[in-house]
Amino acid sequence: MTKSEITTLSSRIAYENKWLRLREDIIRRPDGAQGLYGVVERDDFVVVAALGTEPGGAEPGDDGPAPWLAMVQQYRYPVRQRLWELPMGMWEERAGATPETIAAGELREETGLVAGRMQHAGVLFQGAGYSNQKGHVFLATDLEQQSPMPESTEQDMITRRIPLDEVEAMIRDGRITCMVSIAAFGMLRLKGLL
Repeated sequence: MTKSEITTLSSRIAYENKWLRLREDIIRRPDGAQGLYGVVERDDFVVVAALGTEPGGAEPGDDGPAPWLAMVQQYRYPVRQRLWELPMGMWEERAGATPETIAAGELREETGLVAGRMQHAGVLFQGAGYSNQKGHVFLATDLEQQSPMPESTEQDMITRRIPLDEVEAMIRDGRITCMVSIAAFGMLRLKGLL
């Protein structure tokens, strides 16, 4: 056993619904001490940065296209706040769907946008200290607007095309606090995709 390994001695499902399972493991740490570890098991999710452009520049007198991201705002019950986020989600009832299929579906569902190109940009773990859930980051381009198809749980959702510079300002000044959206934005920026 290496210094970083933890051995699972027993495991049980403490709670389960269609969105998650809470697993309790009895573990042995590298020093031999036993402990309890709670793990939230969830299916993979997707987060989509839908990048479009509007005619005209971002600055007065600039004739270049003004880039924007599709953002959604919705009420998040656990924190009792409305949050601005990139479109994201998972398909609990469609086992076996690929991340690309889920990304295209979530984008259409939440914003009405259909992407001509969907590029997988990387993977994020949402909370590796307590959960196994993995997120797939996508950049959606060549966008066509159709009608949104929100689920009943998304009936209060607001969708906006926000200029890329304004999204960055919203992250800087705390108007965007969604960890997944900020991490995806940072990943895409560092890769030169935004």
